[in-house]
Amino acid sequence: MTDKERNADLAALILRLVTGAWFLTHGLIKLFIFTPAGTAGYFQSIGLPGALGYLTMLAEIAGGLALLAGIATRWVSLVMAAVLLGATIFGHAGNGFTFSNPGGGWEYTVLWAVVMVALSLLGDGRWSLVKRA
Repeated sequence: MTDKERNADLAALILRLVTGAWFLTHGLIKLFIFTPAGTAGYFQSIGLPGALGYLTMLAEIAGGLALLAGIATRWVSLVMAAVLLGATIFGHAGNGFTFSNPGGGWEYTVLWAVVMVALSLLGDGRWSLVKRA
């Protein structure tokens, strides 16, 4: 194994663990703090179907667990990038660039979407529950 391959595997592991924990935390906050009904209500308050709140919560929890384990990383990362871009368009775009703006600007969600695209290019990496072909 070359240094380049070892570094790519390490990069994939770091990104999977950090983003997986981040998504899992956000999904669990929606589940236990905001509650499913509260999450659906928020989605409705910004003009989206309430069911999308439930789907987002599920995607964050299941996606976070999959990333932590290294299962289907390429596909999960692309799905999560789409979730983040949806959050950008519907939740943050009107609040300016800086995330410290009231309501949170779009810089943070776009940054994480780009990170997810990069992780989709790296894939699971060596340290995952999935064996590479």
